[in-house]
Amino acid sequence: MTWPRALPWIVLILLAGAVLGGVPLPGWLGGTGARALRPRGSVAAALVRVIDGDTIVASVDGREERVRYIGIDTPETVKPDTPVQCYGPAAHARNAQLLGRAGTALVLRFDRELRDRYGRLLAYVYRAQDGLFVNAQLMRDGAARTLEIAPNTAHAVDLQRLERGAQTAARGLWSACGAP
Repeated sequence: MTWPRALPWIVLILLAGAVLGGVPLPGWLGGTGARALRPRGSVAAALVRVIDGDTIVASVDGREERVRYIGIDTPETVKPDTPVQCYGPAAHARNAQLLGRAGTALVLRFDRELRDRYGRLLAYVYRAQDGLFVNAQLMRDGAARTLEIAPNTAHAVDLQRLERGAQTAARGLWSACGAP
């Protein structure tokens, strides 16, 4: 098969991969890296910096992206017009401790929606080196509460179970802040 005759097949294979497997489309096909990812896919990333307990900046396909963790909510530390909340600095510190320094390899896994109304990527965040599910660890440590926003609910039941365990054991914000 000659190159001009093979081109439609190559395009078809790339499009199928993007639709079925969350593979980013190359720019020449109208894709823009992470912005072209389909929900339920995943992508390799590198930590740039931790913003707070449930938001980071990560390098994805050579571009910096704000990433909001799916399924959890930590007390505020940097939200405009909102005072720093009880346990917010500790949740931020725990998130930073779990992720380590800038450049740490991450895997971002997506649910049904790729972005929120603020344009942030919505992801379940994993450390690439050992597969630690960071969202779940923050919940287990009592640094977060569940935040279920449909349709991004793939891990909602597990996160709720971890939240109950942290509450029962009075870990983190559950002992430091009283009954939130």
